[in-house]
Amino acid sequence: MSLSGLIPSDVSVNAAIVICAIAFVSGTARGFSGFGSALIFMPLASSIAAPRLVAALLLIIDFVAAAPLVPNAWKKADRKATAVMVVGALIGVPIGTYFLSRLDPVTTRWIISGFVSALLLLLLSGWRYHGKDHPAISVGIGGLAGFCSGLAQTGGPPIVGYWLGRPIPSVIARANILLFFGASDFFSAVSYAATGLITADAIKFSFVVGPVYAIGVWFGASLFGRASEALFRAICYALIAAAVIIGLPALDGVLR
Repeated sequence: MSLSGLIPSDVSVNAAIVICAIAFVSGTARGFSGFGSALIFMPLASSIAAPRLVAALLLIIDFVAAAPLVPNAWKKADRKATAVMVVGALIGVPIGTYFLSRLDPVTTRWIISGFVSALLLLLLSGWRYHGKDHPAISVGIGGLAGFCSGLAQTGGPPIVGYWLGRPIPSVIARANILLFFGASDFFSAVSYAATGLITADAIKFSFVVGPVYAIGVWFGASLFGRASEALFRAICYALIAAAVIIGLPALDGVLR
């Protein structure tokens, strides 16, 4: 199959090239900081192609990239605490997916822009949850992250903010985060498939965008340690803010 045969018919070659460039930048952000890929990718890519397509595309390429990390996370994670949070995701993911499948693209883009802006503010605030463990709170945060993941694959900040604030070793916190998103991505894959969001177009397009995203992750990881983490996070925050602004539907007549 030719390269053009892997690109959806409603996506031009130029648009595909731009989406690949966005994937490289978002992959680089994930590689060097561990977060930010969806917060950069979704506002920008959904302004070029249908939000349903790009959400499914990001789920596929990120699921493949993260799958090898799950077995090790399973060994190190606090599986009982993570399971409680996963219950929330089991509820939130289908709700987010429902809205993604039913809303018109422009409305979805406005919601994505609003959510990403709110999540960026959460990241900038440096919020960490330092309160007592409580099942209701865990389920609630898992549900919020699941909803964000179902709607736009942007469930990272609430989970990261919660687990990094717990009085547990960073190795366990990281493993909990990875294990949660392994489960959340699985729920998203099932939910997206059930609602027809994972299409042949999304799968074929992932063979084009996925390798570029993977190169970005590798490149970002190779940059880690060459500059301060504070600088990299500042760059990532700036990229997320730029993605929100550039991806605003209100600017369609100006930028696109």
